[in-house]
Amino acid sequence: MLTRRHLRIKVMQSLYSFFKTEKKEIYKDLFFLEQSIKNTFSLYVFLLGYLKALYDHSIKIKGDVKKVKNLVISDEFKFIIENDILRFISEHKSLNRFISKLKASDWEVNIDFVISNYEKLLATAFFKSYVNAKKPNLKEQRLFVSNFYKEIILTSENFFDYIEDSQITWIDDYPVVNTFLLKVISKIDPKKNDSLPFPDLPKNSDDFKFGKRLFEKVISSNLDLDKELEGRTPNWDSKRIAMIDLILIKMATVELLYFPEIPKKVTINEYVEISKDYSTPKSKIFINGILDKIVKDFELSNRLVKQGKGLL
Repeated sequence: MLTRRHLRIKVMQSLYSFFKTEKKEIYKDLFFLEQSIKNTFSLYVFLLGYLKALYDHSIKIKGDVKKVKNLVISDEFKFIIENDILRFISEHKSLNRFISKLKASDWEVNIDFVISNYEKLLATAFFKSYVNAKKPNLKEQRLFVSNFYKEIILTSENFFDYIEDSQITWIDDYPVVNTFLLKVISKIDPKKNDSLPFPDLPKNSDDFKFGKRLFEKVISSNLDLDKELEGRTPNWDSKRIAMIDLILIKMATVELLYFPEIPKKVTINEYVEISKDYSTPKSKIFINGILDKIVKDFELSNRLVKQGKGLL
């Protein structure tokens, strides 16, 4: 679920917090990084929990159609109850175990988010089309759940604000998790329990180790990295370079020197792309120019040693 780019963003955020704080306590920002990585999985469980809550709400209102303002035909809600994808998600034992373990669902407390979107759902053209299918097949059931997610959840400003307020790091995770979740929905097979994956990132995984090592190496090499930049930014004093730009350049330099399995072009491209979303409009040109010069200098001095196909 987490890409290397997303891990780099999390490392960048943790380094920003570390360098911005007067009292440097690396263990606190390392802990923040580790929690930030874990919280991506928590968001995935949290959003699946929302789909479960929608289904469970349908069960609860089964005998009381008055609670649904837009309900015209008394048995319309049965098309939600009988949706095999939503039922599969709601009853999935692993999901319910993760929800309980991570305390990743408080939709019963915040039932208004469920009810409001439920009522919007009943008024949509895709819901009416789904009902008209009478006996929708599995592909149509998947499409119905995907449409609900894309057209109602992802367009809801209130839902977006709620995610933003729930966890400080979730706002950056939201697009990544949404993309992954929609892919999962499109492949769910209720007959296969493992068609609903739970890709947690354990501490012994290569990706987790990559993020932690990158973070620690930038901090431990910070003074050396400052020296590497001397003379390579002739028009800029290091104190005048935007902090995010400086952090991205230092992260890239560490990758170039200490991560031989990552191709130089991948490193440059990744940090230029990150700068487009997290720094100034001119940062991508600035960072690309600096990194290009660093690579050429390292190659001339035989300091750039790359091997393997590399990972994004």
